Amino acid sequence: MKQVLLLSLGLSLLSPVVQGQDVATPTFNNPIIQDKYTADPAALVYHDTVFLYTGHDEAPLDFHFYKMNEWLVFSSTDMVHWEEHPVPLRVSDFSWAKADAWAAQTIERDGKFYFYVTVEHATVPGKAIGVAVADQPTGPFRDALGEALVTNDMTTATDISWDDIDPTVFTDDDGQAYLFWGNTVCYYAPLKDNMIELAGEIKVVEGLPHFTEAPWIHKRGDWYYLSYAQQFPEKTAYAMSRSIQGPWQYGGILNELAGNSNTNHQSIIEYRGVPYFIYHTGGISPHGGSFRRSVSIDRLHYNSDGTLQRVIMTSEGIQKQP
Repeated sequence: MKQVLLLSLGLSLLSPVVQGQDVATPTFNNPIIQDKYTADPAALVYHDTVFLYTGHDEAPLDFHFYKMNEWLVFSSTDMVHWEEHPVPLRVSDFSWAKADAWAAQTIERDGKFYFYVTVEHATVPGKAIGVAVADQPTGPFRDALGEALVTNDMTTATDISWDDIDPTVFTDDDGQAYLFWGNTVCYYAPLKDNMIELAGEIKVVEGLPHFTEAPWIHKRGDWYYLSYAQQFPEKTAYAMSRSIQGPWQYGGILNELAGNSNTNHQSIIEYRGVPYFIYHTGGISPHGGSFRRSVSIDRLHYNSDGTLQRVIMTSEGIQKQP
């Protein structure tokens, strides 16, 4: 018996070497920002750099709603290490707005950078969409229009006061840009070349079951993809089309409930040939939650027919740029 115990002990001590295992401490890169709460990510690839724009959750522990006064911007060249830049834009930069730096997106056009944002309007009841402009992707941004681009009285498909939120802009191959946005109803409209005026009527997107909010448009090959937050608490679902104007074919769930957060807001990009899914959860320690969220990144995968595989949310996140 003594010999068996000694033999067993010897094998257990040698097993990592015998099996060729390298026992290493795992690297947990999600959430990608650890020193503050970030939400509603929107990424822009420009000149081989990824610029990530987020909201800034500032709700104290005893405040059970969103407290957001500014947007943040970070940049990366490897999707792993992120540099924070000075605050690019605040609600107070819009003289006609009074609160709520909610979801936003920045795109580039002719060397200018246009920042489409959600705010609470000071005089027109309800949420509104504004647009700011800058000469650099990191700002500083300034109000480009001097008034809201979209106000609640312009949209009548639902009678709620918060249906004009979560703007996303996509420029098609022919140069025509489109603004999508909404809550409970998804709206879209073409933009003029100046990017600060609507170029046509506001229409409703059909074919998005249980649409809640957070539309995002991207294109790969001949397919257009419209991903969005579905139901509440929110999952992320998506639809596909051969045209930016539809019809849209429902594709199913793309991302499950985001841990410890009622909302689920996504950004989809391709960087150096690799697709990424950027989202937020409430999973950061110790006080994360629905009103103190944090941005994470994982890989996105396509099937051979163009459909999307369900995103697997991980703690490890992106380890290195392939």
